[in-house]
Amino acid sequence: MALAGIRVIELAGLAPGPLCGMILADFGAKVVRIDRTRTATNDVLGRGKRSVALNLKKPEGAEVLKQLCNQSDVLIEPFRKGLLSKFGKKGENPYAPLNIVADFAGGGVMCAMGIIIALYERMQSGKGQIIDASMVEGSAYCGTWFWKSQNLSIWNRQRGENLLDTGAPFYETYKTSDGKYMAVGALEPRFYDQLIKGLGLDSTKLPPQMSQSDWPELKRIFTEAFATKTQEKWTEIFDRTDACVTPVLSLQEAVNHPHNQERGSFITNVEGQVCPRPAPLLSRTPATMSLERDPEIGEHTQRVLIEYGFTNEQINKLLSAGVIECNRLKACL
Repeated sequence: MALAGIRVIELAGLAPGPLCGMILADFGAKVVRIDRTRTATNDVLGRGKRSVALNLKKPEGAEVLKQLCNQSDVLIEPFRKGLLSKFGKKGENPYAPLNIVADFAGGGVMCAMGIIIALYERMQSGKGQIIDASMVEGSAYCGTWFWKSQNLSIWNRQRGENLLDTGAPFYETYKTSDGKYMAVGALEPRFYDQLIKGLGLDSTKLPPQMSQSDWPELKRIFTEAFATKTQEKWTEIFDRTDACVTPVLSLQEAVNHPHNQERGSFITNVEGQVCPRPAPLLSRTPATMSLERDPEIGEHTQRVLIEYGFTNEQINKLLSAGVIECNRLKACL
């Protein structure tokens, strides 16, 4: 795989760090997660990693970490140092788009990209470097388009009244008769014409698409129209059209969607958990994600330390001193 041979040490944390480590593991890196001793974890992004339970508050523990890092290429350290004002409908408080923007896009993905860039540069310079992946700065960078487009007419009104923030009736979600939703993104005139046709409306009796003062009335008309049929019926009507109208699917419905089924966009691990296939898809060295369960804390402590040059005598001494922890103590005695 693309990152085969790269060794990564990941200090256990939440969200951005684990995602970064998982991405590297999916593409072939050997990732060791350093967990705290005598604790539990709710990290669900441990795919393909191994766990070493290490007490970093003890000097001996810090020394073990140093030895592991000396033989590794990457250290992921999750120390924590927006775009929120743009999310939300008119008259409502801004809402958080889960934690996808900051934690995962601005944090984990940007950090993984920085690591890969630095590894590539190391091939030429022979030198390492620190990648400072701030979630705030990463989120802002992902939102560069917001900043660069501030002088465009699409952002000249208050939040929730513009073209792409639910102000426009043709860039919105609508409830169907069965309580589900359809997503509409018919920006271009040719897509908008298909939207009007699919809804069964007479374009000559409607205000112009870009007449912002008429958007509230147009949204009312669209709301009433979508409420007359089920999501399944609307999906059937707009299928194979250029209206940019699609059903809002639940996670399970997305897994079973024919397009995703054909591409194999989701995979199932040994515990029956379904998750997205790693992206992007490389033609020659694609990711091969582990289908095994996530590691238990300290499950691989002995195995990893031996791999990094520690002797059984050293491991037993560290275990007795409470510096390390093994999930299965018998394996360490």
